[in-house]
Amino acid sequence: MGTAKKSAIFVALLCTHILVNHACDSDVIFGYSGSTGPEHWGSLSPNFTTCSKGTYQSPINILKDDAVYNPKLEPLEMDYTAANTSIVDNVFNIALRYDTAGTVKVDGKKYKLRQLHWHSPSEHTINGQRFAVELHMVHHSDDGNITVIAVLYRHGKPDPFLFQIKDKLAALYLEGCKAEKGEPLPVGLVDMRELKKGADRYFRYVGSLTAPPCTENVIWNIFGEIREMTKEQAAALRAPLHGSYRHNRRPTQPLNGRTVQLNYM
Repeated sequence: MGTAKKSAIFVALLCTHILVNHACDSDVIFGYSGSTGPEHWGSLSPNFTTCSKGTYQSPINILKDDAVYNPKLEPLEMDYTAANTSIVDNVFNIALRYDTAGTVKVDGKKYKLRQLHWHSPSEHTINGQRFAVELHMVHHSDDGNITVIAVLYRHGKPDPFLFQIKDKLAALYLEGCKAEKGEPLPVGLVDMRELKKGADRYFRYVGSLTAPPCTENVIWNIFGEIREMTKEQAAALRAPLHGSYRHNRRPTQPLNGRTVQLNYM
């Protein structure tokens, strides 16, 4: 076995060994199991109290029969292009960051795509069914509001979008603890147009970010079409993460009287 490969294996093992929920002496103070798991988020920091006291929290279980058809909901106007991108290990997820990648128009307001990341398994469920992976595309408006587009994936045929970052995911894994310090790797141009498919069929509700600080009044748009990726692609998205962060889903939260809308019959 070569020296470089031995070093990579050692770094990965060291990261896993140090802490289960706090990989590589990270500053992240929340996890997905044990004493820093989702049921404790609200007490881990004064900034996280919304995680336990908020009433419009995400994710949720979407019951199709209870969703209300709203004919005024138009297809999402996703104006995405090819964009220069960096990839980063945030400890609790793997994310692509953008300076300018395009916009989405929701209820007449434009939101800029700032980053996207993945959860495994899915955080949202449909009729109680959980899926293999969930993609979150996080957008911000100029006045500070947030909307997220979520895409659910089952295991199956390859996902074309992930082919574009396959090598960078592998490089992120080999960087080990260095990557977990939040040092982004340049990816170059990534074509975003593949992510626009399915924008004409979605569920909508008002919720929160699904990780601390669990900020509320986030407009969620969950595509009704379930996409596919291979088991190998799903594993590559988890590989750079360590410990419980490889299963980085928050449990579903109570609706508390909220209505889930849909724009298709």
